[in-house]
Amino acid sequence: MPDISPIIPQVVEPDGVVVSIDPRPMDVSSDAERDEAVKATGGEPRVEYAGTSNPYIDYQSVDLLHSLQHLRSDGYDEMCFYIMGSTKELLFRGLHMELVNARDQITKDHTTNTIEILERCRAYLDHIADTWNVLGTITPQGFNQFRNYLSTASGQLSYMYRHIEFILGNKSERLALAHKNVPHVWPALKENFESPSLYDEVVRYLGRQGHVIDPGALDRDWTQPYEADVSVRAAWLAVYQESANQDLDYQLAEKLVAVDEAFSVYRWRHFVTVQKIIGGKPGTGGSAGVGWLETVTQHRFFPELWQVRSEL
Repeated sequence: MPDISPIIPQVVEPDGVVVSIDPRPMDVSSDAERDEAVKATGGEPRVEYAGTSNPYIDYQSVDLLHSLQHLRSDGYDEMCFYIMGSTKELLFRGLHMELVNARDQITKDHTTNTIEILERCRAYLDHIADTWNVLGTITPQGFNQFRNYLSTASGQLSYMYRHIEFILGNKSERLALAHKNVPHVWPALKENFESPSLYDEVVRYLGRQGHVIDPGALDRDWTQPYEADVSVRAAWLAVYQESANQDLDYQLAEKLVAVDEAFSVYRWRHFVTVQKIIGGKPGTGGSAGVGWLETVTQHRFFPELWQVRSEL
């Protein structure tokens, strides 16, 4: 942390920003129009646009995005903390969409599509874990300059993170209820909490593939966290022992393991980074801090896929 008060450049005049969640009007272009544009510009980027905006700004409401950094202290490291928090939220949003689609595709036995989507999920998780490279540059002294301004705000209150945990099968009613008082967020989270996870649907897929799965694993209380099942373990063992490496079920298993591994890396880096910054202090959200985070690092979403490795 530099021993200075930060200069926060103002890059947007707030009065000009359209504050709306609606998409801004844009034209739809074509290959033919792009070919003509190149002739008109001589191959140089276009720089003249009518009105008070341009398509790049409008496509993602970029001026609004860059107006949302509301820092609350004079601490130099707060902008870093704020930006990486926002970055993770957007990455969680993207990851969640992929997981929803992976679940949908496996319910339709579209195994190849599921495998391709899971590869992107793993890439998302690798990128999310890399956010700790930047957050790890925050020093204890730097964090202390703005920590009190967080009040009881904590990453454990991220509803997008909770969406990801739930669709992967790590359900928690207590943590879900932290959002019950937020009427524009709760319905979607409640639906996710009460629905089969991606892995629940994978287990059902194994049953449709001819594996003998205990009925209790095929139809259960979806609000409960997934627990390892002997029949599911036997099914995965058969997949590994009887299938060639090019077999789709084998590839599905390995992609699931890769997602689980990448998530574990994210959790571990979270634990280590927080330990480096606050040591053994309690977390801002009421948890025991690193003591709580360390227990979470032991969790695996797809336990049987790890268990069968001892039998291969």
